[in-house]
Amino acid sequence: MLRQDIVGEATRLTRAGRLVEATALLQRMLRDESAPDPESRIGHPAFIGQEPSMIDAKANAIEENDSPDLARPPFAEPRMLREFLDRTRQRPGFNLRTVIERKPLSPSDIVPHGTRFIEGTYRNPAGSRAYKLFIPSRYQDQSLPLIVMLHGCTQSPDDFAAGTRMNFIAEEQSCFVVYPAQRSEANQAKCWNWFRPADQQRGKGEPSLIAGITRQVMRDFSIDPNRVYVGGLSAGAAAAAIMGITYKDLYAAIGVHSGLACGAAIDLPSALVAMRQGGGASHSVTLCDGPPVPTIVFHGDCDTTVHPNNSDQILAQSVRAMNLQKKVVRGQVPGGHAYTRTILSDANGRGILEHWDIHGAGHAWSGGNPAGSYTDPKGPDAAREMLRFFLEHSLPQRSG
Repeated sequence: MLRQDIVGEATRLTRAGRLVEATALLQRMLRDESAPDPESRIGHPAFIGQEPSMIDAKANAIEENDSPDLARPPFAEPRMLREFLDRTRQRPGFNLRTVIERKPLSPSDIVPHGTRFIEGTYRNPAGSRAYKLFIPSRYQDQSLPLIVMLHGCTQSPDDFAAGTRMNFIAEEQSCFVVYPAQRSEANQAKCWNWFRPADQQRGKGEPSLIAGITRQVMRDFSIDPNRVYVGGLSAGAAAAAIMGITYKDLYAAIGVHSGLACGAAIDLPSALVAMRQGGGASHSVTLCDGPPVPTIVFHGDCDTTVHPNNSDQILAQSVRAMNLQKKVVRGQVPGGHAYTRTILSDANGRGILEHWDIHGAGHAWSGGNPAGSYTDPKGPDAAREMLRFFLEHSLPQRSG
């Protein structure tokens, strides 16, 4: 069977709710394909004989309806998640602690002493989402930056906050941080549905919910409207890339850790292919004219869940038609990972795009706290570097 026929059949099975069969068909196709050219990306492994991890592909295939918060049919998702976690634990070299294996979090893992981490809910016609909001201790109604953090699959706001330690770094810089929570009713593995066209558009689906949470926090607290940022990990990183494309007027910069470009997939089968070998051209997104949203990207070159080629495609999507100056810096974290940092600057020397290629790292938040899931303490510190990059950028001043 030709590749396009296999993908077509997998799409049909997905739409019919037969996700296990669709996944097995795609896995067979991908195992039979030749591995990526090892010369095409220095330091990246050839993914020969490895089954694609499914952490960011746990979405229920459903027909659109008028009740976005109704529970989706469960199909075989719990079984698929268990199989993924079993494979992850058994994979040589993948020793990161999963959600199931880690110890319960304590408040000291999540927030610094003397700060607040409060709950909220936002609702619009697309549905509702809960969120957790970090309020820095020095907040006294002065205008402060806001960072929106989008968790990966199987994670929660508390888990993601603990793993990234973003609240601790935001406390140093007096920033708010909000963590939208994906609902299990929307995706049983709590992944953001980055591969669905309905969730890749401004004013619709999950982008409208994330933007709505952002604006609700901006209304409820004194937030500098020119210094609002969004970042994420894995499925959350792919969602952050979508927010950067669809809400350029809201976010001054974006951070993408182990994610995919906006429009890299349009359904579960194409999502699996994009995760396995990198996404193709944007399928369903009209890219806006004008300068790109400043973007910082982190990706481990041994990531076997989301192929590192995806980080190149995020940058290519952002850098199109711009004449940027390139600078490459190589470094080594003491006792940790080596990395290659590529900075693309405009004619004024301002860094617009930044890429951290982390050598030997897998699918995990770089420099994170092992108290959270999917973290790699060997660095570099992605949260600190991401916040540093964010605060270097702001939206143009608006009249009125």
